[in-house]
Amino acid sequence: MKLKKAKQNSLRFVGQMILANIVTALCKSLKTIKVNDETIKKLDDENKNYVLAFWHGTMLLPWYLHGNPNFAALISKSKDGDLLAKILKHWNYNVVRGSSSTGGEIALAIMIDFAKNDYSITITPDGPRGPAHKFKAGAVITAKKSEVPLILAGVGYQKKKVLSNWDKFEVPYFFSKAKIVYSEPIFIEANLSYEETSDIISNCENKLNQLQREAQDFQ
Repeated sequence: MKLKKAKQNSLRFVGQMILANIVTALCKSLKTIKVNDETIKKLDDENKNYVLAFWHGTMLLPWYLHGNPNFAALISKSKDGDLLAKILKHWNYNVVRGSSSTGGEIALAIMIDFAKNDYSITITPDGPRGPAHKFKAGAVITAKKSEVPLILAGVGYQKKKVLSNWDKFEVPYFFSKAKIVYSEPIFIEANLSYEETSDIISNCENKLNQLQREAQDFQ
């Protein structure tokens, strides 16, 4: 029984590594247009970290573009999260496992600690189970408590396959045009009230949806 389980784990590991290489090759093949990326470059040039948020269904490209050891990513403890964690480690991320439903408070505290120690953070604010395009508090709270700016990113692919799962996950075709549109930095004061913080979360949801529409326009 133990041998069978060990074999299954080995096959799963090999399969995940193969898929990670395929996903990397796919992202490398994309013809990516970056809009307002001067915002990101300025922060990087000044050695300032930030929280980067994008919708769960569009996460492939932004995670690929920002893969480096200076970033930490919050990934759910689900089986899908296991595969994603493998890919992000392949892209040199520091991976934190947890979500709004499982290990969330601990994971959020770890992400805030990473941000306070000069790591940038990537978060999908509607993950891991939705509702799709509903901006949960994690990204704003992380930026607020760590006193770093929040950047939103809309992502679009000209040619893609849209899956039928909850987030309508978008898989771009090889060599497709892609676009990522960044917001200006959003600075969130640490002493804001609950109501004021809730207003910012709502505004971020509206802004990210606007950026998403811009990113999907290839005319």
